Amino acid sequence: MSAALALFRRWPWLLSYVGAVLVWLGAVAYTGGFGAGAMIQTALSLSVFAVVVGVGQMFVVTLGPGNVDLSLPANIGLASAVAMKTMDGDDRLVALGLAAALATGLVVGLANYLLIRGLRIPPIIATLSASFIIHSIDIAYGRGLQIKPPPGFADFTNYAVGGVSLLALLVIVFAAGAALILQRTVYGRSVLAIGQNARAARLAGIKVERVRLMAYAVSGALGGLDGALLAGYFRGANIDIGNEYLLLSIAVVVIGGTSVAGGKANAAGVWGGALFLVLLQTMLNTYGVSAGVRLLLTGIIIVAVIAFAGGETPR
Repeated sequence: MSAALALFRRWPWLLSYVGAVLVWLGAVAYTGGFGAGAMIQTALSLSVFAVVVGVGQMFVVTLGPGNVDLSLPANIGLASAVAMKTMDGDDRLVALGLAAALATGLVVGLANYLLIRGLRIPPIIATLSASFIIHSIDIAYGRGLQIKPPPGFADFTNYAVGGVSLLALLVIVFAAGAALILQRTVYGRSVLAIGQNARAARLAGIKVERVRLMAYAVSGALGGLDGALLAGYFRGANIDIGNEYLLLSIAVVVIGGTSVAGGKANAAGVWGGALFLVLLQTMLNTYGVSAGVRLLLTGIIIVAVIAFAGGETPR
């Protein structure tokens, strides 16, 4: 038992995968084995969207205490509307629509950083305030928008290879790339160094504010991309399409082993956190648990993970 605890404390992201398996087994036991395979396929498909925004959130959170992007839900909603309006139901305009969604998210991320840096507003307040502005723009721009995604794009976001979502396979590669950036590039190591000690990183010659700018820009751009993918998967844009990703984007990062104290991140764990939460929601839905109880349990799980492994102060 002590050896297992030591292992989980060293690699806390493993807990997310263990938890996902246990939750899946609990749901399978309740249903008598019915739909076990379909449950995993659905979890993979839905986890994609949490992983995309989770990776962006991970870079921001890794910068250290207080760094978080709370504008993601509004960003996702606006980008979904921009993407669908740009594509206009035409498969020939998919690339342009995706570029428009990325650009929208990038602008949001840059605006967040300007509020933080230029006005000296704490990131939590700055990104939350920005979300209200973005949401208002989305209401003016996207309310009543009834544009469906191009058929080819909608089919792509729902396409499966051997029962496994093609989008999930691509996002697995994407998460692996994010892990390489974190561990093997100057930028990734700079993010980790700033999270461990921003003052020491600055004295070591790291351009701290440039690295922070890029982190918020990446988070915003990935939020924009997620909006386009969600609109394709659910066959249309919606101003509320990103609402659940406020808590979810933070939860997958923390449960996946990224420290809220900064300086420690794990891209592989983001997938584990996403699978765990999606399967948990599936299990609770199977048991007939209300949405309020699901949110309560998610909050308790985040607090427990932080207390167990995510809240240590880096040296």
